Amino acid sequence: MAAPSPGHSLILRVQIPASIDATSTIASSVAVAGAAVTALDIVESASDHLIVDVSCNVVDDDHRDRVVAALEEQDGVTVRKVSDRTFLIHLGGKIEVTPRVSLRNRDDLSRAYTPGVARVCMAIHENPADARRLTIKRNTVAVVTDGTAVLGLGDIGPAAALPVMEGKAALFKSFADVDAWPVCLDTTDTEEIIRIVKAIAPVYGGINLEDIAAPRCFEILARLQDELDIPVFHDDQHGTAIVALAALYNALRVVDKKIEDTRIVVSGVGAAGHAIIQLLHHEGAGRIIACDRQGAVHRGRDLSDDHRRWIAENTNSDDFTGTLKEAMVGADVFIGVSGPNILDEEDVAAMAEDSIVFAMANPTPEVDPLAAARHAAVVATGRSDFPNQINNVLAFPGLFRGLLDADAAEIRTEMLVAAARAIADCVRAGELNASYIVPSVFDSTVAPAVADAVHSSIASAPSAPAAVETVAV
Repeated sequence: MAAPSPGHSLILRVQIPASIDATSTIASSVAVAGAAVTALDIVESASDHLIVDVSCNVVDDDHRDRVVAALEEQDGVTVRKVSDRTFLIHLGGKIEVTPRVSLRNRDDLSRAYTPGVARVCMAIHENPADARRLTIKRNTVAVVTDGTAVLGLGDIGPAAALPVMEGKAALFKSFADVDAWPVCLDTTDTEEIIRIVKAIAPVYGGINLEDIAAPRCFEILARLQDELDIPVFHDDQHGTAIVALAALYNALRVVDKKIEDTRIVVSGVGAAGHAIIQLLHHEGAGRIIACDRQGAVHRGRDLSDDHRRWIAENTNSDDFTGTLKEAMVGADVFIGVSGPNILDEEDVAAMAEDSIVFAMANPTPEVDPLAAARHAAVVATGRSDFPNQINNVLAFPGLFRGLLDADAAEIRTEMLVAAARAIADCVRAGELNASYIVPSVFDSTVAPAVADAVHSSIASAPSAPAAVETVAV
C-alpha cells in the first residue's frame, strides 16, 4: 500500500469514554489502521467522556473509511465528524483581493476614486506606458488556462482547474510578492483563447499560460508572444525546462561530466519535453535522442507536426531509430516527462557509468526512483517524497518578479538560462551532493536570486538578442 500523504489529511472528531489511557488507545487504533497520526487534541471534557480531535494522514478515501471503521470498533467510541483538511483549506478559495491604500475619510476617497482618479485616467490616456507605473499592471500576472491538461488529471475543464490556478496565484504571492489572478477560460478554441488573452492584457504585466494541452499550447504561446507587448510564459514548457536545466547543471557537477559530452535521452516530446530539448540544445548538448511512443524521433520518420520536425532536425545527429529502451543503453542522462513505469531497473543499469536519471512524471515516475538509485549516481523526480524534487515553483515566481521589475516586454532564451543558473547556484559548493542538486522550494534565497539574474540579463542584453525558440503548430 502507498504511504499516507498530507494530501489526504483528516481531522477525526471522536467521542471516547473518559479513562487514563483513552487518548493513547485511540492514537494506537488509528496507527494500527495504517494512518500517520500528526496531532491529538482534547477539545471537550465531561464526567464520563472526552471529545478528541485526531489529525492524521491516510492514503486515499478507502483508507479513510477503514480508519473510521477501526475506531468505531472500539467499545464506547463514536466518530462524530470527519473533516478533510485539504478541502478545508480550499473553502472559499485560497486567494483574495485587498486594497493597498487606506480609505479612512472623504479626503482619501477623493484621491483614490472620484474626482481625483480622473486625473490619473487622463495621464494614462495621454501616455499609455504610465499604466505600468500607476496601476496594478506593474505587479500583476494572469494565470490563464482552458483546463485541458491539468496536473495528471487531463481535460477536466476550466471550473475544475480553478483550484490549481488559485494555488499558482498563491505561490506567486508567497514566494515573490507578485499579484496573480486565475483566468479559466470556457473555450478550447485556439483563436478564441488568443483573442480573449489579448483583450484582457491591458490589466496585466505578464501572462502565465498553464495546463493547456499540446499541440495547441505551442501556437497559443507563439502567437501571444508575437502579438502582445508584455511577457508571455507557458510554465508547463519553460518553467519545467528551467528547473530541469538547473538540476542538470548540478548533477553534472556531482558526476564530473560536461553537458556537451553527455548522451541525453529525453522521453516525452510534448510541451515540457520540447522546451527542455530546446534549452539543452541552446546550452550545447549535442547528443540528444528524443523519444515518443513510437521510439526515437529522427529525420527518417514521417513526422506530423512542426515541433517534432524541429526536434528531428536539431537532435539525434546519428539518426538512431530504435526504441526508448534501446536508446537507454550507454546513455549518460535520462530525462522523463512522459508517463509512469515505462522503464525498469535493467534499463537504468544499462546506462553509462555515473548516470543521471530525472524521472519527472507525476504522480508515478517513468521508473521506480529507489530501483533507479541502485544504478544511477543521481536520481531526481517531480515528487516531494524523494530527494531532488524538480518543481517549477523554483522558477516562475522569481522569473516574473525579475520581468516585472525590469518592465520587460518579452521573454528571451538568455533569461531562461540566467534563471536556471541562479537556481543551481543557490546550492552552495559545500551543500552539493547526489541527494541535493536543487534547493528546497522553501529556500527564501531562490526567488530573489532568480529575479536578480533575470533583471541583470535584461539590463545587459544587446538591443536585439535571440528570442525564445518557439515552434508554432
